Parts: sequence; C-alpha cells; structure tokens
Amino acid sequence: MQKFIIALVISTLVLFATQAFAGEKATTEECVQKTHEAAAMINARGLEESIKLIGDPKGPFVWKDSYVFLMDLKGKMLAHPMQPELTQYEHVLLETDAADKALFVHFVNIAREHGQGWVDYMWPKPGKKSPSKKVTYIYKVPSKDLLVGAGVYVGGMMY
Repeated sequence: MQKFIIALVISTLVLFATQAFAGEKATTEECVQKTHEAAAMINARGLEESIKLIGDPKGPFVWKDSYVFLMDLKGKMLAHPMQPELTQYEHVLLETDAADKALFVHFVNIAREHGQGWVDYMWPKPGKKSPSKKVTYIYKVPSKDLLVGAGVYVGGMMY
C-alpha cells in the first residue's frame, strides 16, 4: 500500500509539473520586448539573416506560446515560424480571421499610421485548428518598410 501511495504522489507531482511548464503563457511585455529585439536585429544584421532567424520555429523569436512574425508594408509575409506557408503568397491582405476581420490590413495600417499598436482578432493557437482570441503588438521597424508582430492569446474561450 505504501508503494502505491508513493507512486501516486510522484505521478501527481510529475503531472502538475508538466502542466505548469507546458502551459506557460507569454506576456504582453514580452511581445513588445521581442518585437523590438527583432527590429533591432533587422537593422543590425540585415533582412536575409533576420528572415531565417524569425522564421525558425526553434529560433530565438519563438517562446512560451508566442512568436514574432515579419511582414513588409505591402502585406507580404516574410517570416512566420508557425505558418511558413503564409510566406508563399504575394500578400496576405485579403486573409481574414474567423470573425471576417482583415487582420493583416490592420497590422499594416497600425505600422504606417502609428508606428506601433495592438490589434485584437481570432487566430488558432500553434498546433490547433480552432481560433482563439488573440491580441498582437505591431511594431514598425525603424527606417524600413517592414513590421514585426507578436501576440498573446486572451482567455480560454474558443470562437
């Protein structure tokens, strides 16, 4: 009986520890920090190297449950670590979310008009198909016609 209780306690601890690490959520502050780091890297190292690093799903711009993506101000997705297929389109401006919001148009408009800001929309979490509410920070790369963005999922509700 004692071995069973010890095994049960260990199993429970392992389960909770696994859940705690698997469920780490990015913060809005981290999104701002990571996008500013990505913009600085673009200006320091150049676009070609930055596309590779931002587009790498195991790279430095993927953390917890978030990631940085890179677009130009014409609406072309240049790097997206979770959905690299988005980079194959001439532009993504006609793409909409589950609520029919042209989120990429909003991204470009925020970058052009304000240089930075937040956009809320519905987007699938990495590895999921159903969309969840997400809010993304958009930051225009200084002295370039580029933007970087990173977001957080809000709440546990599915759309």
